[in-house]
Amino acid sequence: MTRIAVITHEFDRFERWRGPLFRRGSSYMLFELLKELKRRGHSVRIIPGTSAKPEADIAVLHVDATVTPPEYVEYARAFPFCVNIGAADISKRRVSGALIGKDDDWQGPVIVKSNLNNLGMREQALNRRSLRAGKPKPFPGVKPIEGYRVYTSLSDVAPAVFDRDDLVVEKFIPEPESDGFGARFWIFCGDRERCTRHVSPQSLVKGDDTIRHEPVPVPEELRALRRQLGFDYGKFDFVMHEGRAVLLDANKTPGGARNLSAFLAAGNANLADGFEGLIGQVA
Repeated sequence: MTRIAVITHEFDRFERWRGPLFRRGSSYMLFELLKELKRRGHSVRIIPGTSAKPEADIAVLHVDATVTPPEYVEYARAFPFCVNIGAADISKRRVSGALIGKDDDWQGPVIVKSNLNNLGMREQALNRRSLRAGKPKPFPGVKPIEGYRVYTSLSDVAPAVFDRDDLVVEKFIPEPESDGFGARFWIFCGDRERCTRHVSPQSLVKGDDTIRHEPVPVPEELRALRRQLGFDYGKFDFVMHEGRAVLLDANKTPGGARNLSAFLAAGNANLADGFEGLIGQVA
């Protein structure tokens, strides 16, 4: 039996009582993966904050924020091995392969996004909960941002956008299909993985909007990028554009799309095998 510690932010809500029967659940993919690991005999402890000093054989750094605060990274270093300790910064400026500057000669459509994951909504939620607890905001500079906006050309983007630290501009390059648009999602844990191409009627492809999906291979350049970004576990969103893989988003605390719950659950055993492979590296 391996003792697994899951490090979350002090004000994260990793587990909740959900549904009419008030069963314990979570919006995070890791929750179901941990259930499978517990079924196999491993013990799991969720650690909110950095004050506890538990004995554990392996830890998972699962702070749901774009940039993990340094005190959590330092705390994670005390464990014999910590999953994703190298993936502390997943901001668009660090991970995106589609970034574009105001003087580039790109002729296609562009999209303006938050530099933070999910429009910085997770940081805003953590700020609110911290204030309610009488503590200072952990992410004081984060402000609400409107949703993504697509422009026909780079020249349509206001020059002031390029001067903002909280926004990025990317090439807008979804994969066109007869019935919509495609994007690819690579989910991995250790050496186990699944990679699928999802098609949605929406040009901004999200799991909840998927109308069909199919398995696809993982491009070798993404494997190299995963190593460079320090990911042991997570999810990469990417597209194929002009024959090469372009990473759009990297998530170290992925959730599960509601209409794909059965599909995601079917892969939990495979990902749990990958986690046990990581355990084997520590032994």
